[in-house]
Amino acid sequence: MKSFFKNVLANIVAIVIIGVVFFFFFIIMLVFSAMGNEKSVVVKKNSVLTINLKTNIIDSPTEEQRGLFEISEQNKNVLIYDAVEAIRRAKTDDNIKGISIEADQLNAGITQIDDLRNAIKDFKTSGKFVYAYGNAVSQSSYYLGSVADQYYLNPAGLIELKGLATEVAFFKDFADKYGIGIEVIRHGKFKSAVEPFLRNDISPENKEQLSTLLNDIWKNTSSQIASSRKIDTAQFRTVVDSLYGMIPELGLKYKLADKLIQKTQYDQLIKSKLGIKDDEKVSKISLGKYIASYSADEKSGDKVAVLYASGSINGGDSYNDIQSEKYIKYIKDLQENDKVKAVVFRINSPGGSANASDEILFELQQLKKKKPLIVSFGDYAASGGYYIAMAADKIYSEPNTLTGSIGVFGVIPYFKDIANKNGIRADIVATNANSQYYSSLNGVSPYGVSMITRSVEGTYKRFVHFVTQNRKQTFEQIDSVGGGRVWSGTRAKQIGLVDELGTLDDAVKFAAQKAGLKSYNVSSYPKRMSPFEQIFKDFNEDEISARLIKNKIGKSNYEILQQVTEERKLQSEVKMEMPYQVKMN
Repeated sequence: MKSFFKNVLANIVAIVIIGVVFFFFFIIMLVFSAMGNEKSVVVKKNSVLTINLKTNIIDSPTEEQRGLFEISEQNKNVLIYDAVEAIRRAKTDDNIKGISIEADQLNAGITQIDDLRNAIKDFKTSGKFVYAYGNAVSQSSYYLGSVADQYYLNPAGLIELKGLATEVAFFKDFADKYGIGIEVIRHGKFKSAVEPFLRNDISPENKEQLSTLLNDIWKNTSSQIASSRKIDTAQFRTVVDSLYGMIPELGLKYKLADKLIQKTQYDQLIKSKLGIKDDEKVSKISLGKYIASYSADEKSGDKVAVLYASGSINGGDSYNDIQSEKYIKYIKDLQENDKVKAVVFRINSPGGSANASDEILFELQQLKKKKPLIVSFGDYAASGGYYIAMAADKIYSEPNTLTGSIGVFGVIPYFKDIANKNGIRADIVATNANSQYYSSLNGVSPYGVSMITRSVEGTYKRFVHFVTQNRKQTFEQIDSVGGGRVWSGTRAKQIGLVDELGTLDDAVKFAAQKAGLKSYNVSSYPKRMSPFEQIFKDFNEDEISARLIKNKIGKSNYEILQQVTEERKLQSEVKMEMPYQVKMN
């Protein structure tokens, strides 16, 4: 019997040792894989800068997430600021002869595509070529690719050029059918985040603001496509309305494409343009690798810091999204860093918690007392995302930024009816009159509703107060363009909600000028995590499950799922949040 237990114990120990050895071997392999991608990149002569399917343009380092087996994909995620800088450098780089856009599906926000497009337009003034090729091309990819000198399409391909639309889902009947009560308090007739719980159809106010917003964005983008492709405005509208891009021959006929060719033939065209032999290989270099070719360790000297804030705003200390505790630390560090002479706060957020937004705004106001603070808007600067910009010396918005949404709401779900229908009820024993003003089984008391309403109204007045101070307008003026309404960046400039239409680069240059800097380095905050930090920072069951679901259903669908399943989204606190996103798919 003793020998039996000895054998069992020996086998267990052997299994554990083998497991530990395998784990460390796996980690070492990952380390070498990561190191292999960090080696310096040499740009060959006659190279072509390529924007392809692997190019993932992100606004902030906090948007970067890697799975366990994605550690070696160093070139997948590229910050928009770095991407624009790369194209600017390539303009005067003798080794770069042109740009090839080969992206059927482009993972980038609409303002990021605007910035890329403008950078490529400037690149073209060098006389270098810009070609584009597509198979089944999304509208956003075509918006970027249409800037090319020549656009080539696969003979069996298509261009999904269709215009912009939005679909609003409503849940009131669903909630009524299953006995789910939802107490809604809001300020602003345009604050449509709560409409799905109040109505069965879109309100005239929400329809008006969405129509204006979509038409503003489409006017900006469609005019640029038509101009680049030299298509008459009226004819372009017919092409879009008729979905002619879906048929390759019609796409060619109506000048969406210049020629129908296979990818191999496209590569042959580039070879001819470069003047290299047929049996030679075209030297293509991605944006990520090109950036790696000249990136160096952070230099000393005066700095303009770019603090990126991307995602929803909430309390907490997590790296992802805009977590108030984390951002308070970032802001205080920048305030105390003597090398940082000015700060650009890059906002790409639909808002979130009113309390967390207020905490961040206060710290930014303290930062502004010590050094220039310039704000740059990305795809979104709405509700809480607009609120935290109110400490700025100057605000830059992109023409297609979703801006404003100056409004506040609170949503309180309860389940009294469904509980009663299923034989569940609850009695309350309390020490004070309103100890249980809210219960998931009994709903909200009338006095509780009145106090929450006062809280919402008070928060709205506080919101407008800070806007009046920053924008130098009266309460009545801001209230007239507030009420939860979302504006395009173009209209936001017209009504005085922003100072200038411009890019992140424009904001950086102005910050340096305001700080009196003739020479400076640009530093990004928060710092990008190493591959290992990204993988293991939230290595828990919930995070692994979330990543699996996101990979399975896609990022956009996952964000919708979060709205109805994530605990912090359902908390009964006062919110400054925009309910929807606009993407050019």
